[in-house]
Amino acid sequence: MAGSKEIRTKIKSVQNTRKITKAMEMVAASKMRRAQERMRAARPYADKIRNIAAHMGQANPEYRHPFLARREQVKNAGVIVITTDKGLCGGLNTNILRALTNKLKELEGAGVKIETTAFGNKGFGFLNRIGAKVVSHAVQLGDKPHLEKLIGPVKVQLDAYAEGRVDVVYIAYTRFINTMKQEPVIEQLLPLSTERFEQSDAEKKAYGWDYIYEPDAKTVIDELMTRYVEALVYQAIVENMSSEQSARMVAMKSASDNAKKVIEDLQLTYNKARQAAITKELSEIVGGAAAV
Repeated sequence: MAGSKEIRTKIKSVQNTRKITKAMEMVAASKMRRAQERMRAARPYADKIRNIAAHMGQANPEYRHPFLARREQVKNAGVIVITTDKGLCGGLNTNILRALTNKLKELEGAGVKIETTAFGNKGFGFLNRIGAKVVSHAVQLGDKPHLEKLIGPVKVQLDAYAEGRVDVVYIAYTRFINTMKQEPVIEQLLPLSTERFEQSDAEKKAYGWDYIYEPDAKTVIDELMTRYVEALVYQAIVENMSSEQSARMVAMKSASDNAKKVIEDLQLTYNKARQAAITKELSEIVGGAAAV
């Protein structure tokens, strides 16, 4: 059994660790609320631009934007990977990178060449380690993502698709479901599927959509589709950030609870060691008195 001094040192060390994890849990809880507010605030914009894009697509059937054109054969694919910049968030990054690895193996097995874009240090480091072709990246996004920092890396993939250098673009991120559950998702970003533009009856009746175009319909639709895809990527990033803070809060709470349990076990061991030392001293005293 370890000595009393050694056990006291361990208890003090675990207590200091618990203070850190408790503080990180509280910080993550505060950031989680703000991240969820940003996520919810971005949804109405994405819904509105989706409705307008759907209306304009119906109003101008003679022009089909390249983002809506499906390629007959997929030879090259683009993949946008969204992860966190920091760790200590449970299995969040591990789950999405495992799903990404399976997707990359599936594409490579079909003979598809892959170009990737990384958002976040964890995904960027992973892609470099496996030797993937990284055409653009953005790291250190902070707690509040700014669209102007995201547009550049995303534009590389959008231009590659518009020019025909890639035939499909996927996006991998972690979708926020609730505080206790986050789901890794890999979905097709381009070409835009018809399901994305489906409208409910309420949306169809919400307002009239007889548009006047300036300068012309083609230019407006081109800009609108680009903004729409950028909005989808932004939404995925804020969803990922909400998932990150939720996962970190839960992970730090588990760490704090485990540290408390370790402290209790060490305290019990310390009490036993102290009691054994006292009993030994009493026995020696009694033995010495009996000998005299």
